[in-house]
Amino acid sequence: MRRSLKFRPLLKACFSLFRIETAESLQYRAAAIAGASIGIFWGLIEITVYTVFFLFADRNEAALSLPQVVSYCWLHQCLFGFFSMNIDSEILAKINNGDVGVELCRPLDLYFHWFSKTAGKRIGRFWWRGIITAAVALLMPAGYRLGAPDSSWVPGFCLFLISIGAAFLLCTSFGMLITAIRMGITWGEGPANMLFLLSLVLSGAYLPLQLWPDAWQGFLFFQPFAGNFDLPIRMYVGSLSPGGGAAAIGIQLTWTAVFIASGRVIMKRKLRNIIVQGG
Repeated sequence: MRRSLKFRPLLKACFSLFRIETAESLQYRAAAIAGASIGIFWGLIEITVYTVFFLFADRNEAALSLPQVVSYCWLHQCLFGFFSMNIDSEILAKINNGDVGVELCRPLDLYFHWFSKTAGKRIGRFWWRGIITAAVALLMPAGYRLGAPDSSWVPGFCLFLISIGAAFLLCTSFGMLITAIRMGITWGEGPANMLFLLSLVLSGAYLPLQLWPDAWQGFLFFQPFAGNFDLPIRMYVGSLSPGGGAAAIGIQLTWTAVFIASGRVIMKRKLRNIIVQGG
């Protein structure tokens, strides 16, 4: 029996799930404060390391200035709520204990059902962590403070806001791709964790991509994970022109579509061979 809904009812159902999960996530203020505290502490460590690096390194060879790198560190910590190093725990539990069969009884496409729930949890986590981290970053002393958006081009900040939304969709769609791959696997979380770690490295979380070797810059710009953090932050700090910013958003949306299409195809194939035990 084919379980499908028309577009409008599907969109309405997904939005309802997204709103419920977002509201639930916003209730965990203590967890959000703890996450923001870790992000602030880690941001200060990164800024200190980069300050020492710029103090003793040849500044003429750096693609970013120290104030840009400082802003980069804070913005990365603000946006980290979009990212997750593992599959949603509730969904993973259903995959492991066979409750996927119960999910299939719902008159809603399973992929978009889980996509909406995952997105709601991530936006709720981002909301508190992002606000708290940004507020603290703006109050830091000179040299450690989050800088203002690049003033040379106002359209860049507008593109930055659009790119944040695209980064949210990109992170969620990649998480759902890993979720689809994980279905039917019974030998542990190693492959999924390795893929998450690879995406984190290539997103610029550990080192801004513009500080990587020049020979790699073409690949780093167009690979999918740059859209998680690096490309939006480039627009904020002014290291990407408005024309380049529009192209970056196009790259983010293209990879989002690829991840969604791939995740749906993989999940559909996995569901054909799924075995549900119990009674």
